[in-house]
Amino acid sequence: MNVQVVSFNCLLKNKLGQLISSTFNREVLVSVSAPNQPLVGLSKGLQNLKKGEKRTIAVSAEEAYGFYDPKKVILFPRTKLPKTLRVGETVSITGKSGTIRTYIVLQFHDGMVSLDGNHPLAGQDLIFEIEATEAREATPEEIDESVNVVSGQLLH
Repeated sequence: MNVQVVSFNCLLKNKLGQLISSTFNREVLVSVSAPNQPLVGLSKGLQNLKKGEKRTIAVSAEEAYGFYDPKKVILFPRTKLPKTLRVGETVSITGKSGTIRTYIVLQFHDGMVSLDGNHPLAGQDLIFEIEATEAREATPEEIDESVNVVSGQLLH
């Protein structure tokens, strides 16, 4: 398995070519060994990248942040959320199992709030315009640690 550490400039666009974000990503561990992680399509497109190389990587919604799932929209008691919360803001909620999930506030109802647990880019086909500033083989220690896996680090 070819595992690299890459640093790159990235323009993220939707399939219509509209700019979503522009980032610089430093020392990202690129591997496709976790196929169910977000951005697996980007990880595949970054394979064997060389310093100075430019790539345009089209990633389907399925291999980006997944399809939009209406089941991830929940109703939550208003009294258990901050009073200053507004539509469009994010809120983190700790579930019974201790898992922390982030939601976007959609709408207020009588005593309840609609919260969306989908990633903001779920359901969208994405285009990543990449320019590699550094690229090298990962060390065995970096592979073992796998702290900066591309799917976990790129938060557009």
